[in-house]
Amino acid sequence: MSVLLARYEALVAAGELKPDPDQRRAAERMARLQTELEAGTGGGLLGRLFARRRRKVRGVYLWGGVGRGKSMLMDLFVATLAIGEKRRVHFHEFMLEVDRLLRNERAKEAGDPIPPVAARLAENLTCLAFDEMVVTNTADAAIMSRLFTALIRDEGVTVVATSNRPPADLYKDGLNRSLFLPFIALVEGELDVVALNGPTDYRLDRIAGLDSWHTPLGEAATAAVREAFFRLTDYKPEDAANVPSAELPLGGGRVLHVPKSLKGVAVFSFKRLCAENRGAADYLALAHAYHTVIIVGIPALGPENRNEAIRFTKLIDSLYENGVKLFATAAAEPEALYPAGDGSFEFARTVSRLKEMQSGAYMARGHGVVGAKDASTGSA
Repeated sequence: MSVLLARYEALVAAGELKPDPDQRRAAERMARLQTELEAGTGGGLLGRLFARRRRKVRGVYLWGGVGRGKSMLMDLFVATLAIGEKRRVHFHEFMLEVDRLLRNERAKEAGDPIPPVAARLAENLTCLAFDEMVVTNTADAAIMSRLFTALIRDEGVTVVATSNRPPADLYKDGLNRSLFLPFIALVEGELDVVALNGPTDYRLDRIAGLDSWHTPLGEAATAAVREAFFRLTDYKPEDAANVPSAELPLGGGRVLHVPKSLKGVAVFSFKRLCAENRGAADYLALAHAYHTVIIVGIPALGPENRNEAIRFTKLIDSLYENGVKLFATAAAEPEALYPAGDGSFEFARTVSRLKEMQSGAYMARGHGVVGAKDASTGSA
């Protein structure tokens, strides 16, 4: 038995994981990939070059709903993969790196920048692993097919990725999506697509008994959302000062700084999301990238906060329509957040959605799944 499967079986035996045939099959496929990669990296430098150029190892695209164990399997895969030429990277961070390298190549005016960028990325690299692949902007979508074709077919890099969506649903309804379709064909042709949609949602188990809306503002509310973050990410409270941040591409060269970003969970202050000049496209990128968002410091709003209230409405619409889970600390219950001011009557729709987002039915909804009709408006 491989090291990966041995560790997986130990987790099941210890009761940390429940028996799950889908998850077991996914673990077996990841273990086979390990064996193939490790067998192809012997023989020193010449052996590695031969393996890269001649012996392609087919990658894996593992997709399924939130909480099904994708990140756990990726953790096991990378930790037990006995080769040095491996890299695990957040997909957004990787695409920002790609953008920087492309700019450098274009400045040289030396022709097509994709091949040299792919060669640079593939240096000393056999396996490239992404957890939670998601595509949120047109610029990335337009180059991904050519870039990953060069990485996989020309450079021989094996790609491993997890996602909440099957390949055909990536960048769904995105602008100029036709430019992205060759990437979907590449994934389906070069990677084994493995579905992981077993019966156990470990995310729901982790947050069982936790409320999602906490008022009034104060230490107790902050402690409650901090507990939700640690349960959702398996991060240790003693390491709270070292939670990673991220930069979320928004298109047009803009990025949104995510102060805390881990395993599909993002933490923001209300000021960062709603006091700055942001539009619906920014919030949609956020909703596509994260399955859970924690917002701290939501104030009571009045007529002088009209702009913040409008942005908050757009934010909640994007989160709700994409099945994103919301945990929040607020100065008041939803119905008392914006009682007076321009648009306060229309804010009732946001209140209705905030209430629904606290329900067990909403919490069980998959990320990216459009909600049922909102009872207060009759519209989705």
